Amino acid sequence: MNEINNAKTIFFDVDDTLYDHLQPLRGALQDVLGLPDDFPYAEAYHRFRYYSDWLSAQEDLSAVPEPDAVERMRRRRFEMTMEEFGLPLQLGQAEKLQAQYLSRQFEIVPFEGAYELIRKLQAEGHTVGLITNGEGEHQRRKLEALDVLSLVDEHLIFISGMTGYAKPDRRLFEYVSQQAGTDARSSYYIGDSWRNDVVGAVDAGWTVIWFNHREALPESDHQPHFVARSYEEISSILTFEPVRV
Repeated sequence: MNEINNAKTIFFDVDDTLYDHLQPLRGALQDVLGLPDDFPYAEAYHRFRYYSDWLSAQEDLSAVPEPDAVERMRRRRFEMTMEEFGLPLQLGQAEKLQAQYLSRQFEIVPFEGAYELIRKLQAEGHTVGLITNGEGEHQRRKLEALDVLSLVDEHLIFISGMTGYAKPDRRLFEYVSQQAGTDARSSYYIGDSWRNDVVGAVDAGWTVIWFNHREALPESDHQPHFVARSYEEISSILTFEPVRV
């Protein structure tokens, strides 16, 4: 990739990209089910995210979902995940897990190096924003807990529940470009989810950095332009000293 001197538009995902999304899940599983420290939480998290995305697509939760459909998805993702690990849930446990998981999502801190990189990019003249899936008010509460609203301009924060489109729908990325006054050729997207972030942004023609810090495997033939496993590597890519896939 040639060195690029022009200012770029750089958007980050939120869940498991700005902060460690595994921690709320680990806490909920330990609190409700009493799971030990050596339980494979990272593997469970990967399957939990898979079922969350898959069920959301099945329920068509991209626009303004029915509350019953959202609650059904939230319950089923816990049931399907734990059944896969040989721990079928008893009556009412899925609801308790969701309640604990929800409450812990607002006790979160950014990954080391994340905000330092955002400030550096902004100081260099790049436009930095966020694109995240989820219900509007719920995601805003996370952003408030992360204190990222003081760092990123409100008009550059896009939440699927407030736009009518959800990743991986390329129309969300096209909507972001339209609202931000940018174009795909100068836009970068950084995210952890293959299905939502890599597939969606590649299909929209953006330059994609797959933040694969959990060593996940590709789920399709899509090709991210770069892969990174830490914010140090992301920083190297965005200062045009690329770490190639």
